[in-house]
Amino acid sequence: MFKQGLWACCALTAVLVGQQAWADTVRIAEHRQARIDALHAVIPKIKEATGVDVEIVEYPGPDREYVSKLLTELAAGTGPDIFSLPEISQVVDFSTAGYLQDVTAEVQGSEGYGHFYDIAKQLATSDDGKMYVMPTMLSVQQLYFRRDVLEKAGISTEQPKTWDELMQRAIDAKAKTGQYSLMLPMGVTWGGGPFIEGFRHLLAGSSNPQIATDDGKLNLTSKGIGEVFGFYEQMVKNKLLPVDPLLGPEPWVIPKYQMFPAGELLITSCGSWCLIFDWGPKSKNPIPDVTKVVGTWAVPGKDGGEHVMVSLSHPWAVGASAANPDAAKKVLQAMGSLDLMVSYAANEGNLPARKDAVDNAEFQKLAALVPIMSYLDKGAYLKTAPGFSTVVEGVARATEALLLGNTDAAGAQKILVDYAKSTLGEDQVK
Repeated sequence: MFKQGLWACCALTAVLVGQQAWADTVRIAEHRQARIDALHAVIPKIKEATGVDVEIVEYPGPDREYVSKLLTELAAGTGPDIFSLPEISQVVDFSTAGYLQDVTAEVQGSEGYGHFYDIAKQLATSDDGKMYVMPTMLSVQQLYFRRDVLEKAGISTEQPKTWDELMQRAIDAKAKTGQYSLMLPMGVTWGGGPFIEGFRHLLAGSSNPQIATDDGKLNLTSKGIGEVFGFYEQMVKNKLLPVDPLLGPEPWVIPKYQMFPAGELLITSCGSWCLIFDWGPKSKNPIPDVTKVVGTWAVPGKDGGEHVMVSLSHPWAVGASAANPDAAKKVLQAMGSLDLMVSYAANEGNLPARKDAVDNAEFQKLAALVPIMSYLDKGAYLKTAPGFSTVVEGVARATEALLLGNTDAAGAQKILVDYAKSTLGEDQVK
């Protein structure tokens, strides 16, 4: 009887322990169908690894609407337990606002930390030495060009060495082909695109390659920023890019998804995902033999040198108001897995933050992405500081004024400075 009673007690205890393990539910916010599909594919393994139930809450896209909803809920203390931030520049603003948990121990103690690229660790580490995000995916952005069209027109496809060389090549290409020849995102409706997919690329090769200063201020009056706006002014003045599409509600659709595939736009900035989703096999308008007819250039510096831009793509964070912080951090730690990174690479086209991904059989199937992994040790990036999201918005406003012909380079820089000062205060802006 005693043995039977003891067995029954142990069995009941096991059931209760099992129920407790699954009683904790962690809510993860995700948006955009490709990302939702990527997360669904790995949720069973995350549950198995953590013993925690996981619920995916589908949020609206694109990124601007997603972040707006996040901010509203986080301010009210009702946000999801785990969520991603589209850009690393948003991490400093969210952490400064008190919306993020410190997850340094979980990231550094994760199974994958020793495999992370150094640049992923650097980007995920804030100025206070803490980590507020799990860096799972990296984006590499550079210039993409229609090799076939340029070669047919007798235009060099060699790496441009300076801004002047890039500009002259675009001017020559437009003269010989009659097509728009160089586009970097501009305008307010693109959201963060004008800064993320263009402005920062040039800034990193300017006279002043950083905005955030050692004292946490934002240097927006620098010569380098004026140089970048000057390059944009020349693009507009020489009519190298289409204007009307960039003022529409989805400004990326016509130039990126229609004009570039048709050979009506010859050079543009883009990222690793473009060879798969914008113009590759998963595109609605694929370019045949995309890896042959589309080439890439690193971004030249103003007076020489070259670089690609590397940034964290949608790093994961635990909300300060998470219902069960311990369970959420356990799930976050498991999200540093190679399986999750490869799933997102396959569904979204960004790159795993782990070096061992190159040896993964599933990742090897993504033939267009594998060579780009070699760039991750050579990338440039911008440091951030509180208020950096305001810079992103200010650049969008300033480039739209240039696009409309309402100002010149000096006026565009003034728009950026005035907007940042009015939003952040005089003391935060230099």
